[in-house]
Amino acid sequence: MAKELLSGNEAIARGAYEAGVTFASAYPGTPSTEILENVVRYKEVIHAQWGVNEKTAMEEALGASFTGARALVAMKHVGLNVAADPLFSASYIGATGALIIISADDPGMHSSQNEQDNRHYAIAAKMPLLEPADSQEAKDMVIEAVRISESFDTPVLIRMTTRTSHSRSAVELGERQVPPVPEYKSDFFKRNLLPGNARRRHVLVEERLKKLAAFSDGFKYNTVIKGKKRIGVVASGVSYQYGREAFPDAHFLKITMPYPFPVNLFRQFAASVDMIYILEENDPIIETFARLALMVPGEGPEDPRRGGAAPHPKIIGKDVFPLLGEMSQDVIQASLGLKDLTPRFDCETIPKRPPSLCAGCPHTALFYNLNLQKINSRGDIGCYTLGALPPLSAMDTCIDMGASITSLLGIEKALAKADKTIKQVAVIGDSTFFHSGITGLIDVIYNKGHSTVVILDNSITAMTGHQENPGSGKTLMGEDAPRIDIVKLVRDGLGLEHTYEVDGYDVKAIKELLKRETLRSEPSVIVVRRPCILLYRKAKWSPLRVDSGKCTSCKLCLRLGCPAISSDADGKALINETLCSGCGVCAQVCAPKAIAFVDEKGLHSSTITLETYLSGDRS
Repeated sequence: MAKELLSGNEAIARGAYEAGVTFASAYPGTPSTEILENVVRYKEVIHAQWGVNEKTAMEEALGASFTGARALVAMKHVGLNVAADPLFSASYIGATGALIIISADDPGMHSSQNEQDNRHYAIAAKMPLLEPADSQEAKDMVIEAVRISESFDTPVLIRMTTRTSHSRSAVELGERQVPPVPEYKSDFFKRNLLPGNARRRHVLVEERLKKLAAFSDGFKYNTVIKGKKRIGVVASGVSYQYGREAFPDAHFLKITMPYPFPVNLFRQFAASVDMIYILEENDPIIETFARLALMVPGEGPEDPRRGGAAPHPKIIGKDVFPLLGEMSQDVIQASLGLKDLTPRFDCETIPKRPPSLCAGCPHTALFYNLNLQKINSRGDIGCYTLGALPPLSAMDTCIDMGASITSLLGIEKALAKADKTIKQVAVIGDSTFFHSGITGLIDVIYNKGHSTVVILDNSITAMTGHQENPGSGKTLMGEDAPRIDIVKLVRDGLGLEHTYEVDGYDVKAIKELLKRETLRSEPSVIVVRRPCILLYRKAKWSPLRVDSGKCTSCKLCLRLGCPAISSDADGKALINETLCSGCGVCAQVCAPKAIAFVDEKGLHSSTITLETYLSGDRS
């Protein structure tokens, strides 16, 4: 068989292909984004699409499963919160065709607002859970998940993590299974969850769980590896890889199906060793089941964190290993006192390089004006969250997708009750507005809010790497699609009269709109439109340059936070012409007019309209 070096996400996509999946949906979110971007490589046999959010993606995959088609849906861990409603219903309904749910967790919060452990979802929804340890298993687990799903009439949750999603390893490729021919057959008692039907389905879910528990005990990927010493290590996911290096002579129980927990297999393993280390990232889920499995009848609960399981002298888990962050060989050894993790250099001596918006980012002028006018900003999830950092410092709150608008309304109403008000706006991107901002804006209109919502429309889902969305005019499959115009949607669809559009590079126009609309006693929307600068793939910009003779060292241009702008030893502004994209925003804020284009005849990104971009070549 041929082998390829694949990331875990690429391997998931390959597994979908080999398993005979014919429908795949997702909402992009790191570390899961590349799954669907690679599934689309097999578009001759798999229909792949971006959902407007994770809930719609889950429901679309569930619908595909109703026809007997094999379906896969992928999202990052916090995305499963959005999809939780259909997730729990899907467990009761089961799977006519296989239904595979990928949750990519983010231990250490590399790109997330929390590091929740989504293994809890499998337990709460009473569905089987698989956790690959490398790319080969990522591919294999999709194939196994299809088999389990269709054998037990259940959705299956596969938990990936940042490391398993993005690390690469050799994967043996296989042939594609012949998928079932889709055909919809009505099944009222199975799929219509009226209370009477749901009560019957719940009985079946509990019976299914017992069968799955027996299956887990014999699951071939729950593997015992013999060692030289009577030390046992129980591990799952990438923690298994770290454990093999930290404990080279130990016996291992590698758990790839943590739920239902393989109780009998674990008890047999525990009887063969004198001590057990349990390695898992984040919460003590395997540890809790392990302690319960060895608990002597009559022993009382001890630590609520361990689910009420009594302590056992053989088991070492989260009492030693950290609950927070990622596992690693060094963390394991440091937790056991075998290694010092104190840095060997002074971190304070290393120059700090905070993340920033790109040079020419169409969001910069908006955040600059918010800072200048001291307007409180309710932020949202997107690359524009970088506007929260100095020197822009223009985002006061950030909670979750869509919460900018709803938290804005809550703050407004709470203060109004005390006859108070503050100058504030909500800031949300186009993709996030489609995802979960529309309903929040409806709440604002319905509940007679009077604050301003700013929608940053850069015509793409930029944060996760330029995925298409309902406003971009393309589908994931590369086909032309109707383009949802946000201005028309809000003004005509929602009937919000005070809806305005402004160019993202027009500093003065943005300034005047913010001043006017934040004083309005009615709700309003400002749509700041300008494509992401990175979408102009073939453009060659005419950069800007500073006339040092005119520069007064006022440093106003530095307040833009543009990575192309710095200052020299004398405090004069400098522009790195190789980074400059010719947006012209710095020239607009420069009071002494010391900044100008190097070549006025050249191409400036400030002269390219949204319409020019949309009608042009995006290759």
